[in-house]
Amino acid sequence: MTSTQKGAIPANSVAVVTGGGSGIGRELCLLAAQAGAAVAVIDINADNVQALAAQINEAGGRALACPCDISNPEQVDATIAAVAATLGEPTHLFNVAGIVKYARVEELDFATFNRVLAVNLTGAFLMSKAVLPYLVKRQGAIVNVASMAGSLGIPYAAAYCASKGGLVAMTKSMAKEFSDRGVRINVLTPGGVETPMAVVPFPEDANMAVLGIIPHTPLGFSTPADIARLAFSVATQEFGKLSGAVIAVDGAST
Repeated sequence: MTSTQKGAIPANSVAVVTGGGSGIGRELCLLAAQAGAAVAVIDINADNVQALAAQINEAGGRALACPCDISNPEQVDATIAAVAATLGEPTHLFNVAGIVKYARVEELDFATFNRVLAVNLTGAFLMSKAVLPYLVKRQGAIVNVASMAGSLGIPYAAAYCASKGGLVAMTKSMAKEFSDRGVRINVLTPGGVETPMAVVPFPEDANMAVLGIIPHTPLGFSTPADIARLAFSVATQEFGKLSGAVIAVDGAST
């Protein structure tokens, strides 16, 4: 695929994908590889990243397996340095990695609250900070994956909602800051998506009347491939003027 095709990214692109071991991140890695980009598969699950990178390489693509805790700044910096040295300077960053823990606020321990923010928000910040110098040089793009929970709010998910709302706000801030340097930064806010996170249980004694506040669209859940295709499209040159956008993919739930 060449940069002159509609919806294309340049053939020498290097896509960095967090949460690449499963779900939306995995689908994004496959899409980027199919488009001719080299792919850095980043995930805390070493087995998953090794398997996916091997699959892409065996199919004729270029992928680097990058086991990494994205909440750890030293690991992030070392990972991005390895990506630049092995695959080339990054051109696109997809911040997809995320975790959730449902609990009553009075039962949500401090360590768990901090861990959710560390992965979902701090991790996206650390990855962006490490990659942005390359994106400025190559006029690249960032697509963050947040959630409708960041604006709508979901009961029993204070940490998750805080992290996703923060990711939306951080996207808007960074998009403005880098608007004069040619880097586009956008965020998707999906509703329900058919990933392992969708089956994380609510507290056993959760009030069903409270849970009923969560809207359920007749359009149903998105698939990981649905969100990945949109994220990839937003990152392409076809959307060269789109930056700072909050793109809801929730069937009109919000």
